Amino acid sequence: MIRRGTNRGPRALPRGRRDAPRGPRGVHQHGDLGGSGPDRIRIPVKIVDLPSFEYDRRSAGGVGRGQDGQPQPGQPVDPEPGDGDEEGEPGEEGGDHEYYEMDPEEFARELDEALGLDLEPKGKEVVEEVEGDFTDIARAGPRGTLDVDEFFKRGLKRHLATDFDESFVREGLFVAGAGVDDAFEWARSRGIPVSRGWVADEAATVAEETGEPVAALDRWESFDALDAARDPEPVSARIRRNGLKRVPFRPEDERYRHPEVTERRERNVVVVNVRDASGSMREKKRELVERVFTPMDWYLTGKYDAAEFRYVVHDAEAWEVDRGDFFGIQSGGGTRISSAYELVAEILEEYPYSEWNRYVFAAGDSENAGSDTTENVIPLMESIDANLHAYVETQPGGAASNARHADELEAAFGDADDVAVARVADPDDVTDAIYEILSTEADGGDRGEGESDAGPDATTASRAARRGGGDRR
Repeated sequence: MIRRGTNRGPRALPRGRRDAPRGPRGVHQHGDLGGSGPDRIRIPVKIVDLPSFEYDRRSAGGVGRGQDGQPQPGQPVDPEPGDGDEEGEPGEEGGDHEYYEMDPEEFARELDEALGLDLEPKGKEVVEEVEGDFTDIARAGPRGTLDVDEFFKRGLKRHLATDFDESFVREGLFVAGAGVDDAFEWARSRGIPVSRGWVADEAATVAEETGEPVAALDRWESFDALDAARDPEPVSARIRRNGLKRVPFRPEDERYRHPEVTERRERNVVVVNVRDASGSMREKKRELVERVFTPMDWYLTGKYDAAEFRYVVHDAEAWEVDRGDFFGIQSGGGTRISSAYELVAEILEEYPYSEWNRYVFAAGDSENAGSDTTENVIPLMESIDANLHAYVETQPGGAASNARHADELEAAFGDADDVAVARVADPDDVTDAIYEILSTEADGGDRGEGESDAGPDATTASRAARRGGGDRR
């Protein structure tokens, strides 16, 4: 059973996963953003107390020193003790907060409206087949479901298609010098569905009635003369005159009613979030990753019927962690981004692309070892079928000189509709980054149920063509 928006239960650790994250103990736990759960989102809202006036009703009747509590003109008013003029240090406690709660579906609708998104989730796995009305027709079935109307209709069509004006064809036997073959060929040339056997039987009957062979009969000088003098009577006119005496049925005319079966496809999604945990990923960079990834997790949870999330961190190696560790963990190692995509490919083997919508979201400061991006990461991204690959570069204050990963991805994939690159330098860039990523998927157009129009192999081939110098989109 799939639980929405959560990591699945305990499982055997796949290759590359570690029981405990590396790095200093007691790292700050991230990823909650107000204590939200898988089915409820809590948005912190600052409480603002508006000032108001209150009347101080005193028994003396006033605040002056006049006789009987009445102030005199020009008399000063002394402040009451404890009115806030005491000396002291500024307060250190934060203001009070309340939380606005919404479910992921509401959050997704609000984000769609705020950013103008138009992401239409695709159904993948068939979870239910529902039987409807008996509107489908099959050649076999229980006798009780025989469609009598359809059976009669098919027999009637055959009867009308094979019926002909017998008296008109019989007249062909009275053409001077015409025999059975001559009469048969004439009738077929007129489009009359008569068999030679019927013509031969009728010729024998005529010969018996007249006492002469048909070749000796000469009522008509020629077939042209017959055609000029008579036309065959339409079948509809004969039915109106004589009625329909019989309809020949055959076993192949039988049709049986079956209930219409409709498939309900579950719109399910797996999101693999990838983050650089190397020594260069300081607190501000990790916070920017959290600010981008968490709303996208909420959004996709609200858009799909069932959502699973997997979390991968990496330095020079990659390992899988729980969500609580994903945003805060930091190691002291170097960076090899391809190690993460190797683990992503292994994880996604559990989620066939024909049955799952798949997203791979990666983030880091764009620093990578040597030529790892061009030689390893890009080929791995091309081989991993997904609705969308995205990379978020987090570089507070601007990109460093050795931060080339995002640039190299853009150069390789261009404006592909299944790869997005976004840059975040401060919190003000977060909304634009989310829009850049999610609108790329929304603008990709409608694909078939489960994959692109030409299938995953064609998608991979098109990526390879772009990288190898083919036409870019």
